[in-house]
Amino acid sequence: MHRLWLALGALAGLTAVGLAAWAAHGAPARLDPARLAMLANGIQMQGWHALALLAAGLWAERRGGMLVHLAGAGFALGLILFCGGVYALAIGGTSLGPVAPTGGITLMAAWALLGLSALIRR
Repeated sequence: MHRLWLALGALAGLTAVGLAAWAAHGAPARLDPARLAMLANGIQMQGWHALALLAAGLWAERRGGMLVHLAGAGFALGLILFCGGVYALAIGGTSLGPVAPTGGITLMAAWALLGLSALIRR
């Protein structure tokens, strides 16, 4: 299962770099400054949580346990919800309601689970 978190982290990093390149070269003509800032925020969060997924994958391989896998799942789901909600609003002008805040809470829970997995003895 740790390989899934590593692969998803790599995919999230790859798409964050691609989105950053598009934002730097193609998006400014289409987006006003507020939406461009929103897009940059989503890309930054995606990049950081791509690294978190990689860390969860490496920690899961070394340590294992349910908590670290729940953290990996939380990072993956939180990225989809949070960044998806931000991108929908920034790029498409479509609000997905509470999707982004739910994703943010999911990401925070994943961080807590990752921390707990390091503190609890096996």
